[in-house]
Amino acid sequence: MERLWWLLPLALALVVGALCPMAGTLLLVQRRLFLANLVSHAVLPGLALALALRWDPGLGGVLSGLAGALLAERFSRGERQALPGDDAVLNTVLAGFLGLGVLLIPLLGIRVNLEAVLFGDLLAAAPPDLLRSLLALGALLLLLRLRYRHYVYLGVDPLGAASAGLPVRRLRLLLTLVTAFTVVSAMVAVGVVLVIGLMGAPALFGLPGASSLRQAMRRAAVAGLLLSGGGFVLALQPAVNLPPGPLIGVLCMALLPLAAWRQRRLALAGG
Repeated sequence: MERLWWLLPLALALVVGALCPMAGTLLLVQRRLFLANLVSHAVLPGLALALALRWDPGLGGVLSGLAGALLAERFSRGERQALPGDDAVLNTVLAGFLGLGVLLIPLLGIRVNLEAVLFGDLLAAAPPDLLRSLLALGALLLLLRLRYRHYVYLGVDPLGAASAGLPVRRLRLLLTLVTAFTVVSAMVAVGVVLVIGLMGAPALFGLPGASSLRQAMRRAAVAGLLLSGGGFVLALQPAVNLPPGPLIGVLCMALLPLAAWRQRRLALAGG
């Protein structure tokens, strides 16, 4: 069994490699990919409180990430008495929650490996981490099964969706909740910072030329599987010997030129 120690981290890398790009594609179509960035930084206070109270850190992270997203929504242009700059609101909430998380660690007298939280520690994966990722993937698939047409409509025409009577606020709240769950489940694999790259780069690769949201999500998931699984295998090679999470993040950045080339090729073919 000791020779097969790598099976659990590899399984987690593959699940996260499919989950994050699928969630990122859905967020990108909704023009809400900023949620992933905000939630990824807002989970730290919840993690610190959960550790201090001896709760499941995942539960604390999800609740904290959801609170950060809702606070940003409250002061953004979509709400009454909102502030004029959405980006400024998002960045302020992001910085505030991150700072609060860092302050809570010494105040609560707990020990948190910030490097592992921010950049992941895939080699230390445990069965609950894989289970959490599978549950997040199941939640995303269930949301798509029940509300797929609504999210397509909302992504194409938000004003028309609201005029047609779709529960826009509820749809966005559900998407925010699934995003928080996704970020927390990917924390062990790539960390709450690098998860943004795994959500964004494969989505940018999968969207151009896709005939439907389902096709774009499938393409992004395949790209994410190759990035995450390939990054994990490459990191274990004796000649490389690097942390898998940061290496996967670098590979995500390396995918951008290929995504841009593919976009130009499709534009020329269509022109």
